[in-house]
Amino acid sequence: MQKFLLLCSSVLTLNAANMGSLLFHGNCTTCHFEQQEKSAPAMIEVQKRYKKAFANKKEFVHYMSAWVLHPNAKSSIMQDAIEKHGLMPELSFEKETLSEICGYIYDTNFTKKHAGHRIK
Repeated sequence: MQKFLLLCSSVLTLNAANMGSLLFHGNCTTCHFEQQEKSAPAMIEVQKRYKKAFANKKEFVHYMSAWVLHPNAKSSIMQDAIEKHGLMPELSFEKETLSEICGYIYDTNFTKKHAGHRIK
């Protein structure tokens, strides 16, 4: 029974990680390449700036998901990116979906190959 519970827990954890990856790669990489800045800041830079401001994952996810839900130049921690690329458009995602994506961004090492990694 203990092995079964451990297996179920592992499967749920993998599914959660995969969901974040699928959501991120299916949506965010349209504008945010992982390591290259093109039409928006590279995700590795976004992650770095947000982790500098919010080292705690819960705070990181809360602030980033709230900001992406309703982008606002005044509350942005990336003013230079707004000046260069313009303000991110408001997207039609639910807060829970954005929290899932932001959790994935916090946890992912964008300098290494990972699930969903594509070179662009």
